[in-house]
Amino acid sequence: MKLNLDIKVDSPQEWVEAVINDFPSFLQDHADCERKASATAMSLVAKYPNRTEIIPELIETAVEELEHFQQVYAEMEKRGIQLAHSIPEDPYIKKLIKKMHSGLEERFLDRLLIASVVETRGAERFRLVAEAVEEEHLQKFYKMLWTSEAKHGHIFVKMALHYFPEEKVYERLDWWLDQEAEIVRNLEIRPALH
Repeated sequence: MKLNLDIKVDSPQEWVEAVINDFPSFLQDHADCERKASATAMSLVAKYPNRTEIIPELIETAVEELEHFQQVYAEMEKRGIQLAHSIPEDPYIKKLIKKMHSGLEERFLDRLLIASVVETRGAERFRLVAEAVEEEHLQKFYKMLWTSEAKHGHIFVKMALHYFPEEKVYERLDWWLDQEAEIVRNLEIRPALH
């Protein structure tokens, strides 16, 4: 059953071209994003240890994201690409976080819904990469990732529904998707996931 809502604006073709034209930089950023996604899931476990209903799924998600990192790194190794020395700030994520509520419960809901939105955008972008790359093994890899990210988009909404009324979750998620669309429209085009 589909739990999350669709993103409201498509990624521009210029983004796909930037990725294909500088795939090594994209792989470096992609690896960073997988590491951050794993860390984000574990930080939710650390920040909300009393939310026991969702901890197993958060751990599972963190492990899956770490496996994705391992797979991206293997592709980088094959190409002689090193990890970036430091993980640069992600302007997309930074702009989303700035819009979070500050109240304890509201912030918890926002963390889950931002995670859903980010995963849903990741699914859309991995689909575009899968369709644009020429190498068959990369087509398969990014198709697998696209499916996985879409699933994670649902998981975070399901987690929110454990603790908040359905109407509140979907009203806030719709608001987040409006915010995200505006951010994507104004995002600098670069060979990065976001």
